[in-house]
Amino acid sequence: MRTHGTLTKWNDDRGFGFIAPAQGEQEIFVHISAFPRDGERPRINELISFEVETGPNGKLRAVRIMRPGQRPASARPRAKRKPDSPSLGVGAVVALLAFVGLGVYGYSRFAPTPPEPASAQVPRISAAPPTFACDGRTMCSQMNSCAEARYFLQHCPGTKMDGDHDGVPCEQQWCN
Repeated sequence: MRTHGTLTKWNDDRGFGFIAPAQGEQEIFVHISAFPRDGERPRINELISFEVETGPNGKLRAVRIMRPGQRPASARPRAKRKPDSPSLGVGAVVALLAFVGLGVYGYSRFAPTPPEPASAQVPRISAAPPTFACDGRTMCSQMNSCAEARYFLQHCPGTKMDGDHDGVPCEQQWCN
């Protein structure tokens, strides 16, 4: 049952004091832990509302103190926090390693393969020895094919096979 009273004595260094109930009964002990954790320190002659319980020593004490205009706190007790157990840390490490392992497996399985270097993609053509040789021929009429005319134009000096100087030899006979 909630009762009203006034804080009559308070020892701030030790964190306790006494409340005079409004009904004029004997003073009731109060500890700092019974006050709301709102950052406001208890003050002498402060009007408060509280509940009364019997403490472990058999004496009455004030609990669940409220100040005027304050909403009541929930009546359910706070759950105590379990200390961290070593198995929780080990479980987290195992889960992390499993996650990393799945990531590596997935990447190696589904990642695109890198393209081969450009030098590996170009087909190698063996440099066969040319079947043509500069033997003094300089005219289109002396050639047997367009390939032979091109060879002579590129490799042999003094040829007269590209009359319009466009780089295509023997246009009328072989390379048309």
